Amino acid sequence: MSLTQQYLSKGKDIISTIEKQESTIQEVAKLFAQSILNGRMVHLFGSGHSRMMVEEMWPRYGSFPGFNPIVELSLSFHNLVVGANGQRQAMFLENVPGLASRILRNFDTSPQDTALIISSSGCNVVPIEMAEEFQKRNVKVVALVSSLHLEGSTSKKADGKKLIDFADYILDTGAPLGDAMLYIDGLDSPVAPGSTLGGVLIINSIKAEVANILHKNGKSPKVLSSGKIVGEQRAVDLFESAYDEHAHLMAKLYENVGPKKNIDDL
Repeated sequence: MSLTQQYLSKGKDIISTIEKQESTIQEVAKLFAQSILNGRMVHLFGSGHSRMMVEEMWPRYGSFPGFNPIVELSLSFHNLVVGANGQRQAMFLENVPGLASRILRNFDTSPQDTALIISSSGCNVVPIEMAEEFQKRNVKVVALVSSLHLEGSTSKKADGKKLIDFADYILDTGAPLGDAMLYIDGLDSPVAPGSTLGGVLIINSIKAEVANILHKNGKSPKVLSSGKIVGEQRAVDLFESAYDEHAHLMAKLYENVGPKKNIDDL
């Protein structure tokens, strides 16, 4: 069997793992849809390559407002690899205690909000503390992890807790321990990771279920769409209205940031 065939076979195994989680995916979609129906947002966070799952949810073709992508460049800016803004710094920073709380200090969250935290290992400090901080704010948390990788890894948080310890729902990408899925004869390190494949499948399954719930409840989503599908002017109108809706939702997250002050104190 060629390596391509092997990877596709592993991919089918991942699909099977995700199929078994359909009921959880639907429960998560209901949770997220309710936040959007309430005029609030679903917060998305992932450090490192988990950032890709954040941007897969929103904004891109086939997606719609209602999601707050929290992407910290210091934790996920990989393309320079070495030197300033390099990978070493990003990997160091994603295990700095207290950073998650500083990030969330920027947002006025509500218990009507929900959150999706993505971390393949579920063992790095910042994603764990992000989930912990959301739960302190009475925001329900969904964790997207690679269960086998999480189970075989040791938490880098001082108390030993992992991301799933601060999650109301857990979804599994189906990727193996170490993420990479293929072995080549004579090479001791496997290649070709699987967590992105599983993550994208889960993200878009959730997205489709949420869109369906919103539509059935009279809030048809403003979906970013190609002009080749809906016509050029309709596509422009959808992009503009979707971005405007996102701006209005984000504005709510900044309205009451910080401690309340009397007018006399200003």
